[in-house]
Amino acid sequence: MVPAPLTDLIRRAQDGDAQALRGLFDATYDDLCRAARIRLNRVGRGPFLDTAALVHESFLRFVNSGQVGFEDRQHFMKYASRVMRSVIVDLVRNNLAERRGAGAVHVPFDTGLNESLGDDAGGQEIMRVHEGLEELGALNPRMAQIVEMRYFGGMTEREIADALDIGERTVRREWEKARLLLANALSEKT
Repeated sequence: MVPAPLTDLIRRAQDGDAQALRGLFDATYDDLCRAARIRLNRVGRGPFLDTAALVHESFLRFVNSGQVGFEDRQHFMKYASRVMRSVIVDLVRNNLAERRGAGAVHVPFDTGLNESLGDDAGGQEIMRVHEGLEELGALNPRMAQIVEMRYFGGMTEREIADALDIGERTVRREWEKARLLLANALSEKT
């Protein structure tokens, strides 16, 4: 059986077809795994989040949101970048809260393990990037989208340009500006 074209799956998913939504996930699974792998290689992998877990958790959030408002693969990947960011940031928040006690009685116990996503340095960096991105989004939403797609989604300049319907040079220029603005914002937060 030949899989349905992606645009057909998107259209059917927008009409509420759950089977088409599953087909959309299957058709983009390799791309989603590549984006998740790139992102997790940057922040490290903890015991609770690996490539498959990030992709599947992102898909569950996507299904639960009930929103299928995109036209093509690039727009889908743009949305997936945002969802992956949300999954990573929420996990880091939870891990940091648990490390601070999260209302539990403190009992000293040190296993010697350093969980990348949950360690104070890695988690704090992700939270600072997230907060800096929120501030950048208030100043320049498109620039924030570019950072989100590149940093959290692992998308290339060409993929970002296609998703935002702008030129690659514009993506490159705004990426450089955003990096400078974020570096400045991050240095102020430390």
